[in-house]
Amino acid sequence: MHFLDQAKIFVRSGAGGPGAVSFRREKYIEYGGPDGGNGGKGGDIVFEAVHGLNTLIDFRYTQHFRAPRGKGGAGSNRSGAYGEDLVIKVPVGTQILADDEERTVLADLTREGERIVFLKGGDGGRGNASYKTSTNRAPRQHQKGWPGEEMAVWLRLKLLADVGLVGLPNAGKSTFINAVTNADAKVGAYAFTTLRPQLGVVSHRQREFVVADIPGLIEGAADGAGIGDRFLGHIERTRVLLHLVDCNDEDVAESYRIVRTELDAYGAGLEEKPVVVALNKVDTIDAELIEALSAELAEESGAKVFALSAAGGIGLEAVLDALADYLDAPSEDDPPEDAAEKAWSPL
Repeated sequence: MHFLDQAKIFVRSGAGGPGAVSFRREKYIEYGGPDGGNGGKGGDIVFEAVHGLNTLIDFRYTQHFRAPRGKGGAGSNRSGAYGEDLVIKVPVGTQILADDEERTVLADLTREGERIVFLKGGDGGRGNASYKTSTNRAPRQHQKGWPGEEMAVWLRLKLLADVGLVGLPNAGKSTFINAVTNADAKVGAYAFTTLRPQLGVVSHRQREFVVADIPGLIEGAADGAGIGDRFLGHIERTRVLLHLVDCNDEDVAESYRIVRTELDAYGAGLEEKPVVVALNKVDTIDAELIEALSAELAEESGAKVFALSAAGGIGLEAVLDALADYLDAPSEDDPPEDAAEKAWSPL
C-alpha cells in the first residue's frame, strides 16, 4: 500500500428540497385549501476517524465528495425526505485544514470513532400550506430549498506514536525499530533507505507503546535539502524523542548538532520535547572509544548517553527503560480526567 500523508479534496453538503404548491381536492369535502408540504433537509458532510487506515491514498483518486440533496415536498402535507449524510472515513490523526495561505487547522481527529459534522446540509423550503393565514386562504408561494455549503480543504495525516526516532540518514533508525518492534522497515548500507514513516509497537516490561521512524534529516532539511522536513509532522504528537547518533561518524557532536538545528528550525514544539540520546553501532568500536565518544556527545547534548547496538542487541533494554520512564510521567498535554468534552466548532 502506498503511503500518502496529505491530499486536497472538495466537499459539498446537500441542498434542501423545494417546498410544494398543492391544494386539497377531495370528493364530498366542501372546503379545500393548500396542502403543499415542506422540502427535506440536505445531507451533511461528516468526517469520521476509523481504525485500520494509515494512509490518505484513497483521496488521490477521489477528490470530490457531495452529499445528496433533500427531496421536494408533496401534496397532502407530505414533507420531503432528508438527504443522507455523507460520512468520509479518515485515519486517526488526520487534520482538516483550510485551503488558504495559512493552512488554518479546522479540525483534528485524534481518537478512534471521533466524528464531526463539518458542513451542514441546507434546510428544506417551505410548502404553500405553511403560508396559509386568515387573510390568505389560498397561497401559491413556496420556497426553494436552501443551498448546501461547499469548501476545498486539505487533509494532513500526522501519525499517532509515543516515541519518535530522529537522526542523520544511516544512523541505524530502521535497524532499531526492527529490533524492538514488529515493524519490517527496509535496511540498507546507504542513506535514505527510509522514504516514508514507519510505525512499530514495542512490548516491554508488560506494557506497550508505539514508535515512529521517519526519514533521516540532513543539514538544510528545513530548506528542502534531502527529503526535507515534511515528515517531521508525524512525530509532533510523540511524548519523547530517541536521537540516534552513529559512532562511526567523523564528529558525533556535529552529527547531533545538525539534527537538533533542523528540529529547532521546524519548531511545532519538537525542540521542547524530552530526548533520549544513544550512541549507536557500538559493536563496531572498542570500549575505550565508546567511553570517549559518549563523553563528547554528552557534553554537546547535555544528556545522558546510552551505548547501543540495535543490530547486535546491545543496550536495548536500558534505552527502552529510559523511554518508558518518560511515557509513564504525566504530560501537560493530558486533559484532566473530569474535563467535560466540548462540542466541536469550526470557529
